[in-house]
Amino acid sequence: MISYTYMTCRMGAWKAALSAATTDGHSPLRSTGQALRLSAAGMSTRFAFTVHASNGMARAGTIAMRRGEIRTPAFMPVGTAATVKAMKPQAVRASGADIILANTYHLMLRPGAERLARLGGLHRFMNWPRPILTDSGGYQVMSLAKLRRLTEEGVEFRSHLDGSRHMLTAERSIAIQRMIGADIVMAFDECPRADRPLAEIEASMELSMRWARRSRAAFDESGGEDAGAALFGIQQGALDEGLRRRSADALRAVGFDGYAIGGLAVGEGQEAMFATLDFAGCQLPAEAPRYLMGVGKPDDLVGAVGRGVDMFDCVLPTRSGRNGQAFTWGGPLNLRNARFAEDAGPLDPRCACPTCADYSRAYLHHLTKAGEMLGAMLLTEHNLAFYQQLMAAMRGAIERGIFTDWAAGFLRDYNAR
Repeated sequence: MISYTYMTCRMGAWKAALSAATTDGHSPLRSTGQALRLSAAGMSTRFAFTVHASNGMARAGTIAMRRGEIRTPAFMPVGTAATVKAMKPQAVRASGADIILANTYHLMLRPGAERLARLGGLHRFMNWPRPILTDSGGYQVMSLAKLRRLTEEGVEFRSHLDGSRHMLTAERSIAIQRMIGADIVMAFDECPRADRPLAEIEASMELSMRWARRSRAAFDESGGEDAGAALFGIQQGALDEGLRRRSADALRAVGFDGYAIGGLAVGEGQEAMFATLDFAGCQLPAEAPRYLMGVGKPDDLVGAVGRGVDMFDCVLPTRSGRNGQAFTWGGPLNLRNARFAEDAGPLDPRCACPTCADYSRAYLHHLTKAGEMLGAMLLTEHNLAFYQQLMAAMRGAIERGIFTDWAAGFLRDYNAR
């Protein structure tokens, strides 16, 4: 028997303490995408989201998939081009990561989806046996590609690598993600900046919803569920509550395994992002995981978890590590700063990662100033470990019913510098 626990939300938008259960492997909540396919033995779960504890809007749970469980709230390190930069897969797992993200746009251009398929898929190619989520490629097409042309069919663009022409549609995006073996497949969408005119944001949202329906059809036709994969839809609408509601309703009507909150962390600032999360999450099905795309800084994560978000991804911990910045329980540190030149102390006294256990701030400062590769490796290793420790601490605080007080204490210490 598999149970789904519903959470309470502001304004009574979610019903409290309801549950639905099924014994035949198919949830009565299929309209929200929570259908499960179980093996003949009844033990191999395609996709199941269980909430174990809640505290306010924050919730701690587990996503069960065939390649392993994902503890939520979860942070997904970004492996854009089939690698988490400066990290071996074994070290990524040792940091505490249950799942990573890879990028459809980059992988379709290099090494190519067909080549990846011939080589046995993305998991075998990069030696990561656990779940992988792939984004749809829509955001990168809009932000990186040259000479792009948007139509109802999809996006025609030139590669940022060599100028070659490509066409990415909902069907092609799903086909690529399925071809390379993604466990969680994202629907194809467009992501406009939040500062665009409202009419433009509305038209973009409606286009993304039409693409969402096409993505669902393509996923089903490809046998995605039979292969053990899950499909997430993406809510759009920028900062507008009405547009977000219409987007959420359209996604509910299609039905997805999980729901992403897209169109944030694109320049609107933390205050506006949090204000949007105050209503956006409540508009999505409570029995499905909610994924805030492209976020973020440690204080962003804490604020978003407090608003009911379950999953995150961001390049920040790895990119910052390559640029001499470390995230610590006492706030971010710039290891290029001269004040660390003779600091023999650990990077973060509260962190048990190998970097903090074995190397001083002075040595990390030296490596960073000298441009040594090891500096980027060690700081990346620490940052990813810190992010996973942060997620674990939030899960523990939710389970103990003290999340609000814990979050206040974390933010006080983190912002004290």
